[in-house]
Amino acid sequence: MKKMLLKGLVAGAFALTGAAQGAWNEGGGEQDEAMHLTPNKENGRDVYEVCAACHLTEGWGTEEGTFPQLAGQHRTVLIKQLADIRALNRDNPTMYPFALPEAIGDAQAVADVTAYIQDLPMKPEWGQGPWEKGTVQYMMGENLYQKNCVKCHAEDGMGMTDKFYPRINGQHYNYMLRQFEWIRDGKRRNANPEMVEQIQSFSDKDMQMVINYASRIPVPADQLAPSVDWINPDFE
Repeated sequence: MKKMLLKGLVAGAFALTGAAQGAWNEGGGEQDEAMHLTPNKENGRDVYEVCAACHLTEGWGTEEGTFPQLAGQHRTVLIKQLADIRALNRDNPTMYPFALPEAIGDAQAVADVTAYIQDLPMKPEWGQGPWEKGTVQYMMGENLYQKNCVKCHAEDGMGMTDKFYPRINGQHYNYMLRQFEWIRDGKRRNANPEMVEQIQSFSDKDMQMVINYASRIPVPADQLAPSVDWINPDFE
């Protein structure tokens, strides 16, 4: 009886989450404004100085997962997430003060800085999960990925820029794991309701295995920095 009640409460919570989010990406407001502005990458570089304090001048974030790798991410995704944080549609108390117009500027600044970030080369060696190719956990993660993730994030982990689905190849394992858990458990308010529904039955082990696989999807060589010692020349 207790189990049935708990299941009902969880289902109700997910239903409320989906209803509250509704059409999760209808756009409008600053998101649409930034999307339709012509970006000035030179100004984007100046704006990025604020972001670099956490995401590093190269945009590589940190392998332990506190800050994601932003370099190479689709501009559409960056605009949506930044606009959502500024509008308090996504909870990120650490980033919020640095994302405000007083800190980085208006919608034009959002257009500029996201264009700059998108073109940064990605880190050649990012934080990967614990299970290498050939292990049982890797193969189980691959199976979960093929069944649940390919439709939106694609075989190569590149996502879909026109649908605002992020690329996840090259992203740090620990960061993805935390975001996956928050989305599964209804803690990330701007998550796609379709993804919430898709993954809500994942166990913690399922989650670890599928993210391990995703973290090991290769990034095209021409999108990587020449070495892990590369320094962004814009900030030398």
